[in-house]
Amino acid sequence: MRSLRRHPLLVPVLLCACAVLAARPATTNDTSDTAETAATDGDSALSARVTQLYEEAAVATRHYEAGRRDADEQRAKAERLEALLDRQRAEIAVLREDLGRIARAQYRDGGGMPVTAQIILADSPEELMRGQHVFSRTNLAVNNAVEKNRRAEARLTADEEMAKEAWRELDRRSTELASLKQDIEAKLEEAREELQGRAEASVAAGACRGAVRLDQPETHFASRWVAPVETYELSASYGSGGDRWARRHTGQDFAVPIGTPVRAVGEGRVVRVSCGGPFGIEIVLQHPNGYYTQYAHLAAVAVDQGERVSTGQWIGQSGSTGNSTGPHLHFEVRVTPQSGSALDPAAWLADRDVTLG
Repeated sequence: MRSLRRHPLLVPVLLCACAVLAARPATTNDTSDTAETAATDGDSALSARVTQLYEEAAVATRHYEAGRRDADEQRAKAERLEALLDRQRAEIAVLREDLGRIARAQYRDGGGMPVTAQIILADSPEELMRGQHVFSRTNLAVNNAVEKNRRAEARLTADEEMAKEAWRELDRRSTELASLKQDIEAKLEEAREELQGRAEASVAAGACRGAVRLDQPETHFASRWVAPVETYELSASYGSGGDRWARRHTGQDFAVPIGTPVRAVGEGRVVRVSCGGPFGIEIVLQHPNGYYTQYAHLAAVAVDQGERVSTGQWIGQSGSTGNSTGPHLHFEVRVTPQSGSALDPAAWLADRDVTLG
């Protein structure tokens, strides 16, 4: 047997080889972890973008609706101005008729005679004074009528210009608001499609991509219980029948767009997060009173299994995964974590002072 002493470099070489072999799996895991972290960060960024655009769209819609109400008020104001203009035009026509009548009266009564002629033709000083008084009064009436007519015409011109400017401003604002709303909604629709695409890939793989963390605004709820989504339209209700379900519908559906933040109806603990099967991406919460709530057909989850949640906390985003005919949230109340123990969620929430509608 050869002695190791004859090969002084052999020991360091063997030690280096062992070190490389030992480090190789760790390097592979690090690469896998880095890729998974990058994917999760990408999902979080996309979910955050959808949430931000969702809020921006809501704000734009509120501004648009406010602008529409302003437009209605402006339209009513313009109609009032038009009515005022009609009255002013009628008043001006009356004033012009009055001027003609006064002028004709002056001519008949001699109001147009020179003062010298009136002095010569007057039979007495009293008659002269009466004539002068009538003349002065008539002249004052003419001057007043002329001045009133001038003011009315100036006011009419100003009101007409005000009405035109109001309509021009209304058109500008309506165009700007409509363009802003359409731009945000187009971006939101694109982001929703990407979010749904990633969700469908997770369901197809049967593995969740990990929780995304949403920057939820600070909220304070006076009640211990809330509806699972803030704004919605109710669709399929508990117990309803149809070809879509093997038996009866086991929950309450909330028709909402993809990416809508989904809330925990009450405080509790996450006992299930899954991404596959008929419910698609789903979350099940356990509540302190012994009941469970399920949130299904999601596009993303924002909590991990075992995590504790508070009332109204965002736990995911709605989608259309699994056996779903369109974007909505399927919400169930159960007495166990598993299917088959569902209660009427609308009645259950009503008992906790949450009325759906």
